[in-house]
Amino acid sequence: MSLTKFKNRRRPLTNLITSDFFDMEDFFDNRLWNRGLVNEDFWNGRSGEPALNIKETDHYFEIELAAPGFTKKDFEVSIENRYLTIKAEKEFTDEEKEEEYTRKEFSYNSFTRTLLLPENVLEDEIKAKYNDGVLRFKLTKKEEVKKLKPRKVEIA
Repeated sequence: MSLTKFKNRRRPLTNLITSDFFDMEDFFDNRLWNRGLVNEDFWNGRSGEPALNIKETDHYFEIELAAPGFTKKDFEVSIENRYLTIKAEKEFTDEEKEEEYTRKEFSYNSFTRTLLLPENVLEDEIKAKYNDGVLRFKLTKKEEVKKLKPRKVEIA
């Protein structure tokens, strides 16, 4: 399975509001910056942001975040007031000193994603697993809010 980030996707505001998940960064990025008012190549800080997939079944949501090159300890995940915040930070430094020269290499990668969770998620039962460059979350739905299958009503 591969994760694909769709660039410059434009969703109507009504679809965004009625969606189960609300991505704060996605809302402000797509509504304000990608309208051609600002030079996107210069201002779009999201270009290094990992792709995110959200799947829904009758009993749970599954979130997949592509973050290759990180390790489990590089992530910090928190939930506060129904906001799921995923932060990752990784630094690398390598220095080689010789008599005639010094070579120093370094890199720094980080990102933050914040999602507003639907009301029907059991926050205490959220599970996360990082494997093969993909961070996966399983969010169990509350029993009383699960969607009932449509049925026909007979008219007497």
